[in-house]
Amino acid sequence: MQLGDISTRAARYWPERVALIDGRRRLSFAQLDERAARLAAALAALGARPGDRVAVQAWNRAEVVEVELACYKGGFIKVPLNARLSSDETVHTLQDSQAGILVAGPEHAAAVEARRAELPLLRRLVTLEADYEALLAAAAPLAQGHAAADDDVAVLHYTSGSSGVLKAAMQTFGNRRAMLRKFLMAPLPRPRPGDLQAHVGPITHASGMHLVYLIWCGAASLLLGRFDEEELLGAIQRERVTRLFMVPTMINRLVARNDLARWDLSSLNCLLYGAAPMAPALVEKAIAAFGPILAQGYGAGETNSMVTLLTQQDHVDALAGNPRRLASCGRCYGETEVRVVDDAGRDVKPGEVGEIVVRGDDVMKGYWNAPELTAAAVVDGWYLTGDLATVDDEAYIYIVDRKKEMIISGGFNIYPAEVEQVLYAHPAVFEAAAVGVPDAEWGEAIKAVVVLQPGQAAAAEDILAYCAQRLPGFKRPRSVDFSEALPKNPNGKIVRRLVREPYWAGQERRV
Repeated sequence: MQLGDISTRAARYWPERVALIDGRRRLSFAQLDERAARLAAALAALGARPGDRVAVQAWNRAEVVEVELACYKGGFIKVPLNARLSSDETVHTLQDSQAGILVAGPEHAAAVEARRAELPLLRRLVTLEADYEALLAAAAPLAQGHAAADDDVAVLHYTSGSSGVLKAAMQTFGNRRAMLRKFLMAPLPRPRPGDLQAHVGPITHASGMHLVYLIWCGAASLLLGRFDEEELLGAIQRERVTRLFMVPTMINRLVARNDLARWDLSSLNCLLYGAAPMAPALVEKAIAAFGPILAQGYGAGETNSMVTLLTQQDHVDALAGNPRRLASCGRCYGETEVRVVDDAGRDVKPGEVGEIVVRGDDVMKGYWNAPELTAAAVVDGWYLTGDLATVDDEAYIYIVDRKKEMIISGGFNIYPAEVEQVLYAHPAVFEAAAVGVPDAEWGEAIKAVVVLQPGQAAAAEDILAYCAQRLPGFKRPRSVDFSEALPKNPNGKIVRRLVREPYWAGQERRV
């Protein structure tokens, strides 16, 4: 079965059942499939051919799902852009992917239109709530979907690189089919017709990887624009939401509420969390608040979603007698192979630290137009995650640190170079390092450690305000420390690890 046929199958099985809900409309499976087929034909009429890149940038809404399904049907490569990207990052992604068409929400479309001269390959900008519906109305549904090979690229999944420049993992049609099999094999409650999953994270990224799985199972998706506690809790109660995927920051905000008990959350049967580590103490609080429904997934865009799982039963067993297991990201499952290895590629012994490596049909083809990066990241078919971990004698994996210097704050990936580029542009800054420090709400918060220019003065508030004008909210430092000097290696390079170390002293987990 082709990926584009999955919504057609759902439309045949459950034509009148609700497939998608957002703040504007409710679509049945029959309506969703027809609209996706019309969009595929409309994109083809605009010149898109199999293998061409079609980008989408918008806050969570039904049309983002329609674009994904249309790309599968037409054989186009979907380029999902995080709605939170800065204008520079959006332009870079469109340039790098060579996208010919962009479907965008009105606020994002206006920003792109202002810089259209920098995007000569962008043939058409389709604006939601302007010309999108007209395009669909003018097109007949695509009669025959494209037959994609397993090795054909389906999605360019952009993530930050260590240089601070966005790079794209090439997720193939075979990868995406493997992702569906992986979800179906997961030891989690299986969604059924009538179930409803709320999406509070951007469906252009981790949360959206659940969509095809839910459609396959006949379950519906509730798309919430942004994470708002009152909106989410009200929706769970009103719509009888059964499933959630959240990052720990969101869970932390919910369990910290004094009024959580006044909401009827009894419909929930699965709360999957991931994208960042969650402290065991918070896991215990969440189980006390929501019941024994928590499960944790660990994975990456390069692996097409999660590759290990700490199941609901694992959580229950941990609370019953092995609380340390709550610090684990679980065990591999399904077809995926996951190992923890030393620098020579040998499996480490229980308790020893090594790097998590992954192999399977879900591992990306490589990085788009970046053979050197691909060669460094995928060796003999194994994806090197850069995450350091231990493994116990029952194969549970415990992440302890990262080889890479990425900061994960609130589930979003931030690389220090992105922040440091802005810090160094401040006239009073001589040297700077951006590091992640422990934070009860965000997991990690970004701290700027700054050495001022001789004779210059600046307050922490000045530095923070400067960054706020030049960085999206999730990449801004939350605090500033001033230092006389930053530690350097013999070549004179600042060693961020040594800058970061004092802030994590006494912490059991290093991320």
